[in-house]
Amino acid sequence: MSHTSLSLIQGTVDLLVLRALQQGPVHGYAVSRWIRERTDAVISMEDAALYQALHRLEARGWVESEWGVSENNRRAKYYSLTTTGRRQLRDEVVTWQRYAAAMSRVIEPA
Repeated sequence: MSHTSLSLIQGTVDLLVLRALQQGPVHGYAVSRWIRERTDAVISMEDAALYQALHRLEARGWVESEWGVSENNRRAKYYSLTTTGRRQLRDEVVTWQRYAAAMSRVIEPA
């Protein structure tokens, strides 16, 4: 398989961000790094898309944020899942597992 980045399918950004935040409070760069590392650099997210997603998820009440100090001793905004966000993540995972299973059945040779 090629190691070029894949374009994100609509609807995957929220799931990726919510899943990255499941590990605990992290700043935006750590979210991006986690996604890149977890997918062996097949999926990478541009900063603009990432921060739009974080703000959108925060507006929905799925994510909350607070200012802190990064490992580089810089001021950074840390994001974490809310109770509603954890519930949404569970729902999204179930939906994507069903979707992936259905797609696998379609693309497998008959």
